[in-house]
Amino acid sequence: MSFNVLTAEISHETNSFSRQETDEKAFRNRYVLMGAQAIAERGQENTELAGFLDVGRAHDWHITHVLSAAAGPSGKVRRTAFNWLCDPIISAIKQHPFNGVLLGLHGAMDLDFCEDGEGELLWRIRSVVGEEMPIAITLDPHANVSNKMCALADIIVSFKTYPHIDMRDTGRHAGEILHRTMAGEIKPRTILVSKPMLEEVNGGRTDVGPMIKRIAAARAYEEKTDVFAVSINAGFASADVARIGPTVLVTGQGDFAAHIAFAETIADDIWNRRFEVLNDYLSVEAAAEIADRYEPDKGPLVIADYADNPGAGAYGDSTELLRALLEAGVTNACLGPMVDGEAAQELHAAVVGERVHIMLGGKTDPSFGGGPLAVEGELISISDGIFIGDGPMIHGLSGSFGPTAVLRVNSIEILVVTIARQILDLQQFKAFGIDPLNKHVVALKSMQHFRAAFEAIAGQIIICDSGALCTPQYNRLPYRNIPRPIFPLDQAES
Repeated sequence: MSFNVLTAEISHETNSFSRQETDEKAFRNRYVLMGAQAIAERGQENTELAGFLDVGRAHDWHITHVLSAAAGPSGKVRRTAFNWLCDPIISAIKQHPFNGVLLGLHGAMDLDFCEDGEGELLWRIRSVVGEEMPIAITLDPHANVSNKMCALADIIVSFKTYPHIDMRDTGRHAGEILHRTMAGEIKPRTILVSKPMLEEVNGGRTDVGPMIKRIAAARAYEEKTDVFAVSINAGFASADVARIGPTVLVTGQGDFAAHIAFAETIADDIWNRRFEVLNDYLSVEAAAEIADRYEPDKGPLVIADYADNPGAGAYGDSTELLRALLEAGVTNACLGPMVDGEAAQELHAAVVGERVHIMLGGKTDPSFGGGPLAVEGELISISDGIFIGDGPMIHGLSGSFGPTAVLRVNSIEILVVTIARQILDLQQFKAFGIDPLNKHVVALKSMQHFRAAFEAIAGQIIICDSGALCTPQYNRLPYRNIPRPIFPLDQAES
């Protein structure tokens, strides 16, 4: 029997503390691809959609792919933008008979009228399809998963890697479970276990540390007859929502007491190891001092500014690391991105090769990551900001920084961009004439994801906290909606 399946991808990770609301333009700046266009651009790459299509071909599904859309992490999604994304999905469901729904979501979307964006989308779909039609979703492991999401989606499968390199595999995994459900072989549902923490203490790193054994235990439990998926979500600490924190999910059937007991063993391990921090966050001055004396015998020194990571909703315009590098006299270095559309436009009005004076960065909220920096440098290049990834995460996928310029200040080449994106691929430098392999120091704004492409070329990696919006100093953030007590804000009580 051939099944009719509706598919769609909608992704947003909402930073509740961002001043930048997420509107239709924010999604268009990243990508909004309808139907066949989405399949053409994403259907053969490392994406959830590609995994959905793999399963569809294997089982002769008739797939109606509505859209693929994502906005860079930022503030709450506006109602008008959310409706604009949801309406085509609901309209397609009303117009065609489907046997199942398969969605690629993030799991940490917050709306300006509801804190559970994925729960709201699932509720709208359930209101049309009823209780019997199976719904499967994939999630980023930085999801803040709600009970509502588990109640409305029968099947939930999260990526098992961070850096995330298993998106297509995860799409296949969810699709295969959905197929068995539509065929009447199984009747899954998903349970959730959580702990009172802002996030897993190391953000869910799967390259080193305790998450390696947790993922191995999850995969082993998935081998049981009535267990179809185990998902370990680190949570997303930059969200001020009631459902915040790490969760363990089991999608299965049969003995749910056993499934809950297993999930609790993983959750307990996350809780019991909450003080075992893997990351050592340096000050920008300490990072610059290391950079100044670094010998690049085995490759460049990579400095990752976690706090100004656009991939978690930071503005990307912190000037603190750049200031420290300049003051330390660091040479043969690059830094990116510096998100400053005003500066990018000013540089586009200049002539390549000439020296320019400019106020750079720090314009969104100087209280997080420092104010604008007065710099003088040589304009090396200007461009439209388009790149195509060639690394493990975004191989073959195009992206855009918007109007972009490279400005060399002293001996540091600065990638000045308009659209905020974290650095996770070498092409985000190389496409603009900056070759990280030939630099002594590569300073970038990213959390963990940069390791997928940059670890192979780095002689050493250090990470720092510039005090920008995604600072690990959570006591600086004005939480109002999270449950209390919660770790690490209330260590004495939690």
